[in-house]
Amino acid sequence: MALPLNVFQTVTAVLSTSPTIIYTAPVGYTGVVLLAQVANIGATSQDITAIHRRSSTDTEILKQYPISANDTANLLSGKLVLESGDKLVISGSNATNLKLIASILETLN
Repeated sequence: MALPLNVFQTVTAVLSTSPTIIYTAPVGYTGVVLLAQVANIGATSQDITAIHRRSSTDTEILKQYPISANDTANLLSGKLVLESGDKLVISGSNATNLKLIASILETLN
């Protein structure tokens, strides 16, 4: 059976205070992050950190970026390309009030 050329994914998560892998680009596909937003549903400002991980190399996209109470932050100003095996890793300063949604297009290599 042939693999699909394009697959759309929606990823949701409540962020942890520990760095957590939110998405890994599958073997044979490139993941294109079209949208990534984090909502702070709490009553106080919270910080988030977003990282692109390739092998053992981490590159910060945002580091301790503040999100005001009851506000939302876009993690990307454009698209982010994740090659096979690349990971999107995110953590927050609160384990219950930060919620992520991401739209990802996986395209066959």
